[in-house]
Amino acid sequence: MHADLLFTGGPVFTPEGRTASAVAVTGDRITAVGHDEVRELAGPRTEVVDLAGRLLLPGFQDAHVHPVPAGLELTQCDLTGARTAEESVAAVRAYADDRPDRTWILGGGWSMEAFAGGTPAKELLDAVVPDRPVYLPNRDHHGAWVNSRALELAGIGRDTPDPADGRIERDASGEPSGTLQEGAMRLVGRLTPPATPADRLAALLHAQRHLHALGITAWQDALVGDFLGMADPAGAYVAAARDGSLTARVRGALWWDRERGAEQIPELVEKRRELDHGRFRAGTVKLMLDGVAENGTAALLDPYLDRCGCATANRGKSFVDPGRLPTYVTELDALGFQCHFHALGDRAVRDALDAVEAARAANGPRDTRPHLAHLQVVHPDDVPRFARLGATANIQPLWAAHEPQMDELTIPFLGAERASWQYPFGALLRSGARLAAGSDWPVSSPDPLQGIHVAVNRVEPGGGGPVFLPGQRLDLADALSAYTAGSAYVNHLDDTGRVAVGALADLVVLDRDPLAGPPEAIAETAVALTYVGGERVYGAP
Repeated sequence: MHADLLFTGGPVFTPEGRTASAVAVTGDRITAVGHDEVRELAGPRTEVVDLAGRLLLPGFQDAHVHPVPAGLELTQCDLTGARTAEESVAAVRAYADDRPDRTWILGGGWSMEAFAGGTPAKELLDAVVPDRPVYLPNRDHHGAWVNSRALELAGIGRDTPDPADGRIERDASGEPSGTLQEGAMRLVGRLTPPATPADRLAALLHAQRHLHALGITAWQDALVGDFLGMADPAGAYVAAARDGSLTARVRGALWWDRERGAEQIPELVEKRRELDHGRFRAGTVKLMLDGVAENGTAALLDPYLDRCGCATANRGKSFVDPGRLPTYVTELDALGFQCHFHALGDRAVRDALDAVEAARAANGPRDTRPHLAHLQVVHPDDVPRFARLGATANIQPLWAAHEPQMDELTIPFLGAERASWQYPFGALLRSGARLAAGSDWPVSSPDPLQGIHVAVNRVEPGGGGPVFLPGQRLDLADALSAYTAGSAYVNHLDDTGRVAVGALADLVVLDRDPLAGPPEAIAETAVALTYVGGERVYGAP
């Protein structure tokens, strides 16, 4: 039988390393992996791809991403390129002036380091958009910048109390200053006009094209549900799965409403049944346990420090009651749900591992594949627990580098010892933990090769300066495996993530072989071709 697709003439990244130079695909499966003998499967209708020394490897998979909000933001006021307060304000002005008919100015992506203390003031927006409400989440989507009109519409004033899961930043007189943290975002976000179903589908397909161009063939959407005014992508996924426009393989993580308890579990069971269709599966529950370190809401075992290095009374926030979390996770695990934890601080990481341990004790070994995402601060005592409990470490490598948000808004408030516990990729791998990898896009770039560069070098792409905790670097093969086999595992896509006979032909061709070059040049690598099930979904110009 002749192959439909044949790759020859280049290194192939297999589970054993670069041990092949040719791969054949018939239908949607890999049917041969080897060397010159594979070429005998070429027939008159076989498409032959000459790798010419370029690397063929399994398609990348993103284990934690938000494509629909990212796609929407690309069509709104996009501040991701602004590096200063002045640039951010100018971008808002230009966007608003070009769209006088918009009743709200929406978008986001601003950087905290562009503003003093990471909290921009409403007056900056009032000066350029005085008559319409403005709502702009920041890069990590744990805070929002709003103008006076938005605060007025939401009824937020000096006497408005902080919500239990958030904080209204205030000026010296006690008035709201224009930044809303965590759950306080909801006070304005709930008033914003929702994206239409057509908008959400268009955003999904736009994001999918972008992800395919980066070699991504599958992902786990880390928030399927209603959260702080973000667009629920569920309907878009089902529509795309039904009409065949969903070319990626997607696992959806159903949002755990942190204001409710176990009474929502039957609803999650029903959503799983309703949403499963084609290439979209909704067998995961997302539990957001804490916030982020930069705004002091990541849950820590010991208090944050102040600017003088003295302990404060703040240990961050636990968005889900740690005392009840083991019960919730045990019940979800018994129902066959995978638990996907947002766990950034060391207390949140420990709470998640304690909950997984309770589920294991109650239910015994189950193939539910729990994973903890972000893992900014991990107490050394908890590092070996990942392997022991079978909990995957879901890493976002781009964050593990020196940059202003790390150096100015994080390290001083953690102190030297805790700062040395950040993003312990190497320690986790050495302890036997399984690593998966993702981007959290639109929080940061979804480009796996950029993330791999940082995982290996612990320096930002194109950046110099000191290496961030060099003992936690990964070698390139391990970083590639995290973005392929590791993420395939947490996505329950066991037929993917490897180049092997019988596996689905979800494949990517790079424009070179980064394994043959210096680690400092990894970020210069680009994607040439992307295939899902043997069908080409991207080709570089």
